[in-house]
Amino acid sequence: MTLNDLYATILSRKSSDPDSSWTAQLLAKGPEKCAEKFGEEAIEAIIEAVRDDKTALTSEAADVLYHLLVMLAARDVPFTDVLDELARRQSQSGLTEKANR
Repeated sequence: MTLNDLYATILSRKSSDPDSSWTAQLLAKGPEKCAEKFGEEAIEAIIEAVRDDKTALTSEAADVLYHLLVMLAARDVPFTDVLDELARRQSQSGLTEKANR
């Protein structure tokens, strides 16, 4: 599965019955709840990275990616826009990009 595949699945669940899909349930709760869940998962990933638990970090990283894509979908931000932004940044030094913010 690619992240593009996962995002497409998430988008397809936007119109699903919330009783039939965790993604549909989350999206039905609104963008703020989706953002909250993303933050929770990010914190859990940080904890596992600090603990140096590679198995748990792998699992939490998958949760972070999923919830990031759900949050993007909740705000109607196309995943391709994120990929385009990464491509734009690839043409310059990370230090330069950060200084330009």
